[in-house]
Amino acid sequence: MGRMNVPPRLPGGGFAAWSRDRLAVARRGADECGDVWQLEPGVYVAATAAPCEAVLRRAEDFPKAPSPLFPPLKGSNRAPTAEERAHAHAARMRGLRAQAVAARVGEIAPGAACFAEQWPTGQDVEVLPAARHALAEIGVRYLFSEDAPTLLPFAAQLFLAREVLARPSRWEWPRWVPTPARRFRTRQQAAFTEALRPIVRRRRSSGRLGDDVLGQMLQPSARYGPLPEETVLDTLPGITVATFEAPTRAAGWILLHLARHPRAADRVAAEAASLPADPAATTSADLDDLRYTQALVREVLRLHPPSWLLTRRTARRTELADYTIDAGSTVLVCPYTAHRDAREHAEPDEFRPERWLDDSGSPADPGAFLSFGTGPHGCEGAALAMTMLTLLTAHTARCHRLSEPPGPPGFQVTTFEGLATAGLRLRATSRVPERSRFR
Repeated sequence: MGRMNVPPRLPGGGFAAWSRDRLAVARRGADECGDVWQLEPGVYVAATAAPCEAVLRRAEDFPKAPSPLFPPLKGSNRAPTAEERAHAHAARMRGLRAQAVAARVGEIAPGAACFAEQWPTGQDVEVLPAARHALAEIGVRYLFSEDAPTLLPFAAQLFLAREVLARPSRWEWPRWVPTPARRFRTRQQAAFTEALRPIVRRRRSSGRLGDDVLGQMLQPSARYGPLPEETVLDTLPGITVATFEAPTRAAGWILLHLARHPRAADRVAAEAASLPADPAATTSADLDDLRYTQALVREVLRLHPPSWLLTRRTARRTELADYTIDAGSTVLVCPYTAHRDAREHAEPDEFRPERWLDDSGSPADPGAFLSFGTGPHGCEGAALAMTMLTLLTAHTARCHRLSEPPGPPGFQVTTFEGLATAGLRLRATSRVPERSRFR
């Protein structure tokens, strides 16, 4: 090989610097060390597009650590078998693939329109709680249809448990230690499960399984038969939170960019003017016509991927970008720096939604896009998330002009569990007279 076999160490890096400012150290590592660099012995960062994609696609060499958001409850009869996990994944994807989401756009759009309509004008509003509530309603309804109102309060508590568990701690407790945060998570997971159990039994006993994601999971497989009840119940808490957790982080960045780039917001508003007056009448064709809006969403996700750092552990000694990575090493995949690879995106630090469109305004593919991951562990809900965020963006810009409060930014960029705008406050000014909206 023409260069050293071990990835270079970042001068002045290490965990101490990393804990102070992870984004800055990640940028320095990519700029000074290149494709792959060493944070600490046995801990490496895949910093540019090619090695990031390689790690995510080579699941046998770089498996995803088994760390479910909500592990099976102790009362479950047994852990699902490999066949049951495969059946559960296939069933979920029947409800979450792009074609399935496209067929239900009319069920998603009303929630996005309601978020925009209910935004109080003329006052500074904290964005993330309102966006989270709206996206939770949309996501839970997409999963459970008419049973969503019953489950929504429990989904909110699941998210709270997730937040409590994610708070930084001075100590890294073993997973088997029942810390207060873990006990709280278990209580909320049990409450959600017990609210869901009678719904599953009612649907199965009536034979009306439903055409939502839960209904897809209740459909018997020709190969495996019906999924055991406990497998269904153990699977759904994590999926429920995932439908609105990362999208909420993304929504914060999108709304901030609408405020900071008024010309782009005006263009989104002009495009959104063609949406049906009744949001429930929105179709996949209407969504496809929001080309610039989708480009803006993708550009914000490129610059600020909600899951900006992904962790993998090497299963065996292997090669990555001409370096040797020993078995048992930790590899941190960094979409945040991969999206700033100038070999993939011209002027990578610039906000340019147009890069995702060709000269005719049709969708284009200018380079790497890893905000939803890739490979066998790519985000199952990517199509749903893009649809939710596109419609939320369109309806918000259609209704309002957004602005930041005067003075220095009043929010904090957080990076521990994802890239978020904690405490972001924005002000909305109505674009259209109140009576004329959505007539």
